Amino acid sequence: MPEGDTVWLAAHRLHGALAGEVLQRSDFRVPALAETDLSGRRVREVVPRGKHLLWRLEGDLTLHTHFRMDGSWHLYRPGDRWSGGPDWQVRAVLETTPWLAVGYRLPVLELLPTAREPDVVGHLGPDLLAADWDLDEALRRLRGAPDAEVGLALLDQRNLAGLGNLYRTEALFLQGLTPWVRVADVPDLGALVERGRRLMAANRGRWEQSTTGSLRHGEMHWVFERTGRPCRRCGTRVASAEQGVAPSARLSYWCPHCQRGPAPPPALRRAERPLGRTRYRP
Repeated sequence: MPEGDTVWLAAHRLHGALAGEVLQRSDFRVPALAETDLSGRRVREVVPRGKHLLWRLEGDLTLHTHFRMDGSWHLYRPGDRWSGGPDWQVRAVLETTPWLAVGYRLPVLELLPTAREPDVVGHLGPDLLAADWDLDEALRRLRGAPDAEVGLALLDQRNLAGLGNLYRTEALFLQGLTPWVRVADVPDLGALVERGRRLMAANRGRWEQSTTGSLRHGEMHWVFERTGRPCRRCGTRVASAEQGVAPSARLSYWCPHCQRGPAPPPALRRAERPLGRTRYRP
């Protein structure tokens, strides 16, 4: 699932291309919006909210989308060949005079009055990449469940919005804690959250997501998706195991030597090396 910096960058690019432009055509390929026509409406702004994308349109309408696992928006000039996937995966086309925005594989695509945005994003915690980021509120929400495993608590978008598996994994490594430590047992919860926020902020202006400082292939992460490979600090093999209950379970990665705290027994850990990941671009 794309992380908050991916959504932030997508919103930034879409806003830069389309804000202030009048829609010449809209084409929605989902049943609920099949007869919707937004042509003639001006795009006021495109803004991120955690992992959600909000298109605010003239007439106090908001188009709400969410990428979930593999959705994406792509920008094309008129006449360009679309390359985001086969046509049957297109869910929306928004066309202005200079640009076309094409939404692929969007599992969430809904139109609502702008005043009702809280209905779809009001449950979210503070947005780590927003100008109004509120660390105190995020910590208050996290501490509301002191017995929760911190790896899962960081992924709960009701606590803080935008953090995903990559950045919570790398932040926990850099803070020296396993994902199974209780929230109440984290020595400095604020430092952990701020670590995740800084990692995201450092990458929001580019598609590459590096937590090590290197942009070379295979060197961008400390432990994320490095099952069975040596820890970059101590050489111990990186471990991974499922954390949580389906369908919200996530594969957690950690170094058994560098990270303190509880962890699953070896019998429950994965031994294979995972496939590389893809970051989707509009």
